[in-house]
Amino acid sequence: MSHSVTIRTQTVTSSSTAVIINTGYLKTWGGLLKLFELALGIVCVTIIANRIGTYQHYAYTAELFFLLMTTTFLVGTFILLLSCLISLSTSSIFAKTIYELLYHSIAFGLYLAASLTFVVHVSNLKGYREYDVLMAAAVCGLVNAALYLFSTIVALRSYRGI
Repeated sequence: MSHSVTIRTQTVTSSSTAVIINTGYLKTWGGLLKLFELALGIVCVTIIANRIGTYQHYAYTAELFFLLMTTTFLVGTFILLLSCLISLSTSSIFAKTIYELLYHSIAFGLYLAASLTFVVHVSNLKGYREYDVLMAAAVCGLVNAALYLFSTIVALRSYRGI
C-alpha cells in the first residue's frame, strides 16, 4: 500500500535585542581581580581628583603621576571587564593571548611606581589635614598594584595553559 506524505517546512527567524551578561566570568579569579581593581581604582581616582580639584592653583608632580596612572588603568580595566562580561567568548579568547599578560604586568609596574612616589610625597605632608585621606589613597594604590601582580600571575598561568 502506498501513502502520500506531505512535508512542510517552516523557517522562523527571530531577532532579540536582549543583552546576555556573562556573570560566570565574575566567578573566576581573573574576573574577581578585575572587579576589585576597578573598585580600588575608582576610590583612588576619586580621592586624588578631589585633592587636585580643591587646590587648582598648583599640583605636585607625584599627585599628577598618581592621577594619570590610576585613571589610565581604571579605564583600561573597565573596558576589559566590560568586554568579558558582554561577550561570552571574549574571556576565553583573552586568556589565550599575551595581551592580558602584558597589560597586567605593565599596570603592576606603573601602579607600583606611582603609588610609591605618592607615598613618599604624602609622607612629607604629615602635618596637613588631608594627610589621612591621601595616605589612604596611596595605600589603596599599593593594594591595587598587588592585585595587578596577582592578575599578571593568573594571566601567565592561563597563557601557558597551566
